[in-house]
Amino acid sequence: MPVTNIILTLNPGSTSTKIGIFEDASPVFTHNVKHDEAQLARFDDISDQKAIRIQAILDCLKEKNFDLKRLSAVVGRGGLLQPLAGGTYRVNEKMLEELKEAKRGKHASNLGAMIAWEIASELSIPAFIVDPVSVDEWEPVARLSGLESLDRECLSHALNTKAVANRFARESGRKYEDLRLVVAHLGSGISVSAHAHGRMLDATNSMEEGAFSTERSGTLPILKFARLCFSGKHTYSDIERMTFRQGGLASYLGTKELPEVMKRVEAGDAKARLVYEAMVYQIAKEIGAMATVLSGKVDAVLLTGGMAFESKLCDAVQERVNFIAPVRRYPGEDELVALAEGALRVLTGEEKERKY
Repeated sequence: MPVTNIILTLNPGSTSTKIGIFEDASPVFTHNVKHDEAQLARFDDISDQKAIRIQAILDCLKEKNFDLKRLSAVVGRGGLLQPLAGGTYRVNEKMLEELKEAKRGKHASNLGAMIAWEIASELSIPAFIVDPVSVDEWEPVARLSGLESLDRECLSHALNTKAVANRFARESGRKYEDLRLVVAHLGSGISVSAHAHGRMLDATNSMEEGAFSTERSGTLPILKFARLCFSGKHTYSDIERMTFRQGGLASYLGTKELPEVMKRVEAGDAKARLVYEAMVYQIAKEIGAMATVLSGKVDAVLLTGGMAFESKLCDAVQERVNFIAPVRRYPGEDELVALAEGALRVLTGEEKERKY
């Protein structure tokens, strides 16, 4: 079958931008473009990093002798936008304005649409984003937190979660829309979600709830946490760093590296074993909770994300949850592939592009 679409994919991280060139959904090459941390630190706003990141990306493509005129589309990872349904969205000025304002938070993923737009505009080709972290398909009942002024907020690893769900559907010879799934994304943040009728009905927001991870605290005892916040010893920035970058394994064991923790466990470190087992326990508990969202009718539990490479962790989770449904593993994130697949579905007419 002849190749009809050449797609550039972009996934900005805190200090690097992963890029890929795809012929339809098949990777030609991928590369992690690293940026000078000191140079990035000079910018107060993440959006101001756009120009130097674009130049680094273009330099990389030039080194690989890739002709930009071959491109059919550019697709970036979606950022912290307003709540929206899953799908592939055409980048427009309204989207760019909201990402620059960063009302829902400053995050490197906000740059995905900005960079895609700049490169695509020069070539007069479309720029897309796919399943941004702000995908929100919840029912109203999922939003209540227990305090009227504090609704739960849907922010999750939607891109990888939905890509894995669609991959499982293809492998099973079924449609995503016809499956009932619990998907656990196990990365630096952990989000566990329930899927049915082609929608993500609920998910733990890894920024502030759910299981603790390598560096995030997850759900905390609320009154003790309130006392910590009002102790006068910490600023808001301290609290944010403590729960978002220095929580979980980092808080208990002083490291964010799961392989290091596993080495300590195998060496007989009792504290490391307790903390590791507690993380497994919390992951399994959240999977069980999401199974109740689906009334216990679950076709499969899918484990994905970087921590899913650790077979012993997956085995331990599986042992606790395999009574719910068969467990399948999809280690890693493959977000560049997910971006290419999302753009391709629109370019081939399989799916209609969404307007933001």
